[in-house]
Amino acid sequence: MSDSSSQPHLIQVPRQFEFDGRPFPAVFDNQQSLTSLAAITAWLQANQALLERVLQESGAVLFRGFPIDNAVAFDRFSAAFGYPDFTYQESLSNAVRVNLTDRVFTANEAPPEVEIFLHHEMAQTPVSPAKLFFHCHAAAQLGGATSLCRSDQLYALILDQMPQWARKFEEHGLRYTTLMPVDDNLASGQGRSWKSTLSVTDRAGAESQLQGLGYSWQWQPDDSLQVTTPVLPAVVDLGDGRKAFYNQLIAAYMGWAGVKANPAASLVLGDGTTIPISVFEELVSMANTLTFDLNWQDGDIALIDNRITMHGRRAYSGDRRRQVWVALAAASV
Repeated sequence: MSDSSSQPHLIQVPRQFEFDGRPFPAVFDNQQSLTSLAAITAWLQANQALLERVLQESGAVLFRGFPIDNAVAFDRFSAAFGYPDFTYQESLSNAVRVNLTDRVFTANEAPPEVEIFLHHEMAQTPVSPAKLFFHCHAAAQLGGATSLCRSDQLYALILDQMPQWARKFEEHGLRYTTLMPVDDNLASGQGRSWKSTLSVTDRAGAESQLQGLGYSWQWQPDDSLQVTTPVLPAVVDLGDGRKAFYNQLIAAYMGWAGVKANPAASLVLGDGTTIPISVFEELVSMANTLTFDLNWQDGDIALIDNRITMHGRRAYSGDRRRQVWVALAAASV
């Protein structure tokens, strides 16, 4: 990328972290240099190698001041990176979303007062996206930050302070048990129905899908569906000497209905071992020390490496409706 001041360049922002000499998150400011969508996508494509390196080093990249103001433009921005699509319809996400284009959909539709706690997107399912794009179309009047936490840094802290549990998480993985309602529940951050989640219309189709994915299940009297995953990773190797605490443990403990009162009903190690509440609490405390709150400005776009960085959503209020949109990308083949 050119050093010219007429090009977007990296800037510092308040409360930014620095890990191994690299900023978290990395922030590119447009400096009012790129004024059209064509110019933006050309710049993204010309600088893709640089952007990929910065993303790998930082785990999250914020693009600020780029004139992206509608879903179609955001679709084209995310498409410029050339990543394979990962659509909401084909995902096993348990959050209710609304599609705006084939690629772009709303962020979790949970009510404003509901906080969505730190997690790796869809890490509680066998198939999860590699990259996440977030676009702030309209920032909340109060609150509504997207919280970001580097999971490689968190795992290093777990290794240092809880080595026995670090080994257990890495060796045994996790099993998640969740309840899929019969109809979408917009009041819940995990309210997507089993028909929508599994892309089926009846029980037989649901059971066929679950069997193929290695789940166990139990139908409930109200026609909701309780499912338990196969053993899924709690820790992943990033391939560069780092490992990341890749799961939904914090979000499940802090935000899923009933989990704080009885964590073992929803989350256990892969060998069936229960996780003490004290371990959950310590993990939450550790993550809080490593969390950056991205306070959105209208037009912001964030690109997140889902294997490296967890995200969440702070509660928000005010007359202005928060509108944050999402596009997901699969791992490149």
